[in-house]
Amino acid sequence: MNPAGGMAAMIYQASTWVLPVVFAVTFHEAAHGFVAYRFGDDTAWRAGRVTFNPLKHIDSFGTIILPAMLILLRSPFLFGYAKPVPINFRRLDSPRRDMVWVALAGPGTNVLLAIVSSLLFYGVGLMPPSPAEWLAENLIHSIQVNAVLCVFNMLPLPPLDGGRVAVGLLPDGLALPLARLERYGLLILLLFLFVIPYLGEQTGYDLNILAWLIGTPTEALIRFVLAITGQGG
Repeated sequence: MNPAGGMAAMIYQASTWVLPVVFAVTFHEAAHGFVAYRFGDDTAWRAGRVTFNPLKHIDSFGTIILPAMLILLRSPFLFGYAKPVPINFRRLDSPRRDMVWVALAGPGTNVLLAIVSSLLFYGVGLMPPSPAEWLAENLIHSIQVNAVLCVFNMLPLPPLDGGRVAVGLLPDGLALPLARLERYGLLILLLFLFVIPYLGEQTGYDLNILAWLIGTPTEALIRFVLAITGQGG
């Protein structure tokens, strides 16, 4: 095997993932900040986080290291995240109600990005073969990344968006205990992403629970996006 050729192939493959991940997490976080600003909280606006500049949002672990680890571990899905946009929920016009809209803004934006990526496929055939192939792979990965990011973030666990939505909609008796999990949320996610699947591999059991929870809804969302953009055939 030619080492130089192998390295070139790895760089090419990486180049078809980097832009989709960066765009997905950047627009996701900017959407949170923008909706919070519209509902009365200018914390993210004053911090310069209501922007599409990826340098303002990239997190070294969540945007770079975590996706790379998932690729190396041959994870069935690729996931990443950016630095959370600072939001003071108490400054929102109606904190509990508006928290739901702020939380939904990120996943909703990912769905829109997936739809736009699917629509851009109609222009791939107008390009020369080599750049067309590269663009097509970027667009395919963009649909996949945005679908996974949407579904993952809608899991009902704070600090994920789905957890915030659940806290905003559930009665106090359920919402308050769920909200208290937020400080442990990242640790719980890392356990389900890495530790539990590893234990499953060592014991011969499929314990990749997140893959089960994310896989089917993600596939359904991708089919929906392709169907409404006329790409489902």
